[in-house]
Amino acid sequence: MRLSSMADYAVVIMAAASRHCGSGLRDSRESAGRSRLSAGQLAEETGLPAPTVQKLVSRLSAAGLLHSTRGVGGGLRLARPAAAISLADIVEAVEGPIAMTACLEEARHDCSLEDACSVRGHWPVVNEALRGALAGVSLSSLAEAGR
Repeated sequence: MRLSSMADYAVVIMAAASRHCGSGLRDSRESAGRSRLSAGQLAEETGLPAPTVQKLVSRLSAAGLLHSTRGVGGGLRLARPAAAISLADIVEAVEGPIAMTACLEEARHDCSLEDACSVRGHWPVVNEALRGALAGVSLSSLAEAGR
């Protein structure tokens, strides 16, 4: 399994945001007073194209991982403490639910083996193990590793 480049970039963006906006904070009230940064600053720091950063900032904000404020003193900040954001949260914000196969998705019946598949019942266990592994990695640990 390999992450898409967009999911990888989202992790890079969130790690950069965490380093600026309160990595390892214990409570969201503390993050409100931390510095904010713009999508342009994130693009510059990460080396990613500005349109890509803007697109990912929108997805990460919609998923409740980043908080955006307009106007003077506005900008981006983490929506919750870095320790409370997992790698699974970031990947799911970009990719949707974490799953090794698409056959378990509702209304998805495009597999020619579906009626006779002997392993389909095991995929939920595999998917949950994968999600659990990603959920065990916090943004704060990713941000610290990048220092």
